[in-house]
Amino acid sequence: MLKRFWFKFCPQPFSNLNLGCGVTAYDYHDAVKLMKERIFINDPMPEVVTVIEDVDIGTLDQKHVISNMEACVFRGIWFPRGYSELE
Repeated sequence: MLKRFWFKFCPQPFSNLNLGCGVTAYDYHDAVKLMKERIFINDPMPEVVTVIEDVDIGTLDQKHVISNMEACVFRGIWFPRGYSELE
């Protein structure tokens, strides 16, 4: 069973992740693994400040997140765009 996760990180200068990161995965550890494999390939993952498991998509920023996210029903990164690999 897949779960939607929303991660907030410590703010990073000039980062497209300052709004957060949306991941659909089997569990927390799988979500972190996906982020390390697809986003933080050459850089360490910033400190996670907040994680919401089973996030209600309707609670996310309508203008910046919802209007710019990939499908969140498949395992992978759905926000920000550009990191998904449908499996």
